[in-house]
Amino acid sequence: MTPLSFVKMEGTGNDFILLDLRRGRFTGSLPRLARQLCRRSRVGADGVLTVEPSRRADVRMRVINPDGSEAEMCGNGARCVALYAAHGLGRRHVTIETKAGVVHAHARSTRRVHVTLPAPSVVRLQRLTALGRPLMVHRINVGVPHAVVFVPVVRRVDVQASGRVIRRHRTFRPAGTNVDFVEVLNAHAVRLRTYERGVEAETQACGTGAVAAALVAAHLGRCRSPVTVYPASGERLVVRFHAAGHAWPHHLAARRRRAPEDGPGGRSQVVGWRDVSLEGEVRRVFEGVLS
Repeated sequence: MTPLSFVKMEGTGNDFILLDLRRGRFTGSLPRLARQLCRRSRVGADGVLTVEPSRRADVRMRVINPDGSEAEMCGNGARCVALYAAHGLGRRHVTIETKAGVVHAHARSTRRVHVTLPAPSVVRLQRLTALGRPLMVHRINVGVPHAVVFVPVVRRVDVQASGRVIRRHRTFRPAGTNVDFVEVLNAHAVRLRTYERGVEAETQACGTGAVAAALVAAHLGRCRSPVTVYPASGERLVVRFHAAGHAWPHHLAARRRRAPEDGPGGRSQVVGWRDVSLEGEVRRVFEGVLS
């Protein structure tokens, strides 16, 4: 294999191997490369990010999971790509093409990055039988699918065991889902632990999971913008949003109506949001060469 430079980056506990492919095409298998390099006995990472040319934005980002599958979107990954691309382009504002849409990013400093994400539209309440008991799950897609479960104390949850079962529940077939366990601290803060699809384990942070947790909590009237999210890493992510068409009030005021995909075991509501953003720290950890 031709030597290939990479950058190891970390966003609020999520770590990634970033490959800049804008000057040359990688002729090998990215899924195979991700499966090899993401192992903690090798470089170790929660995924591989590629930076590629784009006709729709400044750069294009692809997200390859440790199991070789490709994700549509990654919130913390987008923040890492934004910091990397901003430095190379010599400006703070960059746009990133993803499979879930175009992400607008602003590198506020050399360590802190703000991204505006494509807004989700549907929250679906799902009643499951899992782990030997009935379970209330809120489904939402924030570029990638998430199942949000509210718990009294998140540190007491066996995320590995519970997350694995819910992630592969027949309700979410065939693609499966990410699973977020959320403890509401107050109207502006939640704790979060996430089992990530593709990683097949709990990660130290999940950007789209933070957005999913904050929006569903707001949808239920338990939080309002801004929401500080504390993932397993202990570092802070801040999620901001508005209800579409009007300013966010002191109580839940998102527009709701029955959605056409309501079916047995689930109830969907269309919720209008705008200016959905995620902000937190990003670190450039080290550089290397793959040979």
